[in-house]
Amino acid sequence: MILRRDHVAGLVFVAAGGLVYALSDSLPWGSLAMPGAGMMPKLVLGMMIVFGLLLMVRGSTSPPLAETDWSDLGHALCVIIAATLATALYTTLGFVLTMSLLLFGLTAAIERKPPLHALAFSIGTALFAYFLFSSLLKSPLPRGLIGFF
Repeated sequence: MILRRDHVAGLVFVAAGGLVYALSDSLPWGSLAMPGAGMMPKLVLGMMIVFGLLLMVRGSTSPPLAETDWSDLGHALCVIIAATLATALYTTLGFVLTMSLLLFGLTAAIERKPPLHALAFSIGTALFAYFLFSSLLKSPLPRGLIGFF
């Protein structure tokens, strides 16, 4: 059997979904009338596992793993490191500042867009997302160092 890209990707999705599902065991499921904090994450993780299995089953149609071009690996690692830093600083710095810094770093430093355009995009997008989630969806977001955002 030739190991193919979709076989590996499906296996990663199944393993990651199963691991996070096992770690989220302390979140209450609740009921359909009163969903708990764990209902939506566990449903999403269940779907992730199912789609990972489907990807593995249909993997024979994808190109072999040996033919994968790894030239963009450095770019992908930069994005992963930036997202990891944003996750670590999210509760300390708050939503708006963290997301603005993340988006600015990704657009200005990694994608090499003009700094002024990257700044306007990152601040505007972070503010839009903050007001969407905090006002319209009534989701509490961390305020962080700024205090009001």
